[in-house]
Amino acid sequence: MTARGRGYRPDQVDATLEALSYDRDAAWERAARLTVLAKEMEAEAERLREAVAQLPPQAYEALGERAQGLFQHVLEEAADLRERTRREAGEQVAQAEARAASTRREAQEAADALRAEADEYASQLLAAARAEADALRIGARREVKEGRGAALGSLREVRQRTTGMLTDQSREHTEQWAEAEREEAERIAAMDARHAERASLAEAALSEAKRALTEAEEFARRSEEEAHARAAEIVADARVREERIAGETEQVLREHGETWDDVQAHMDHVRSRLISLTGRAVLE
Repeated sequence: MTARGRGYRPDQVDATLEALSYDRDAAWERAARLTVLAKEMEAEAERLREAVAQLPPQAYEALGERAQGLFQHVLEEAADLRERTRREAGEQVAQAEARAASTRREAQEAADALRAEADEYASQLLAAARAEADALRIGARREVKEGRGAALGSLREVRQRTTGMLTDQSREHTEQWAEAEREEAERIAAMDARHAERASLAEAALSEAKRALTEAEEFARRSEEEAHARAAEIVADARVREERIAGETEQVLREHGETWDDVQAHMDHVRSRLISLTGRAVLE
């Protein structure tokens, strides 16, 4: 009687681990993209804050009460706009940071779950291989034991039948007895050989399962190292992009500052013209 267990092939293990590794890489990449987006929004919010902070106050006391009222209204609108802009920028940055943190947390949880699933699968694979090897060994030993018992029973039966006849036909029955013993010995030797072969097959199956487990663990380790390397590369690219955007932002702010100086000079000229036309003095 031969016991058979469930077989596992290395390609099945490789395919399963490859799918797990792909899901983990996708989660890390999504987290990296959201992190880069959050940093870009932070840089944009900082640029807006700096631009608003650099706006100089303007006064038009020389233009009369209506002009001053209009100017005050504009100042209030500008202050309200700045406050709304800051609040909206802060909310957007907070939302982006929350999404990035949530994605990183989900990616870590997914990676932990995938790693636990891979470990459980590998443990089940090794346990099944060991159970299969043990079943083969036990079945072979049982078969050999039963065969030996049957052979010994046959020998005893032959010996009992021939004991009473050995007196008259001693030589003939001695030869028959020797022949029977040789046949039984050959039969037992054949069963021992089958037992050894099955035990060897069981050990080979166990060794193959251990090899597959080692390969699976090595594949998981390489996949994790590659995922970390890819994440580091994405973060490095994001930092380079962040520095580039910061440089471009500074350039734009400088250009806007120069434009604002031109506008300020023009407004001063217009104010001087209005003062000269209305005949009012400038209030310092």
